[in-house]
Amino acid sequence: MEDELKKNIMKTGTTTIGFICTDGVILAADKRATMGDGIFIGHKSIDKVLNVTDKIAVTTAGNVSDIQMLVKMTRAELRLKQLRTKMEPGVRETASLFATLTYENIRKFSPLLGITAFLVGGVDESGFWLYDVMPDGSALEHKDFVSTGSGSVVAYGVLEDSYRKDITLEEGAKLAVRALSATMQRDLPTGSGIDVIAIDKNGIKKVVSEEVRMVRMKR
Repeated sequence: MEDELKKNIMKTGTTTIGFICTDGVILAADKRATMGDGIFIGHKSIDKVLNVTDKIAVTTAGNVSDIQMLVKMTRAELRLKQLRTKMEPGVRETASLFATLTYENIRKFSPLLGITAFLVGGVDESGFWLYDVMPDGSALEHKDFVSTGSGSVVAYGVLEDSYRKDITLEEGAKLAVRALSATMQRDLPTGSGIDVIAIDKNGIKKVVSEEVRMVRMKR
């Protein structure tokens, strides 16, 4: 099963990015969905960055049906707990729930292997947080930046060169666009657009495609 998991992870084409800023968290991803071995473009406008709560979001990669199911389940569980406790969910709690559901999903008996991966980012009363939930159900905290998917090697090159501990959300949005733009030049499964999400103490803001083009023109 381990060999099959590695093989399918390599076929899952996308690029997702997350990093911590001084005033929040940036999450970003491309918008292309591929089929088969990643050669055929199945959809050109997929939202791969999804809101989970008002202050927590995730980037998604893997099988679309499994992603949709796990996100719906996580949203429902967090909402139910919030109604019971009258407390907003924390980022670590959300990442742990995604990890648990991903672990169960990958180990269920099925003729199709359910591959999913998430970057969980957001803000809670303890600060700004970023977690990488891997396809095997493990969850790792990142205090700076992380990238996943077939184009992550290219994205890491840009992030390693330009990321700073004192980067702001405004600067971070531009850096995310640069990293994804570079990835689109070299990774075929990555493309068709860019979504950038900025999360601060006031909530989640999406940098739409028109704003992305403006950022690229200013460079």
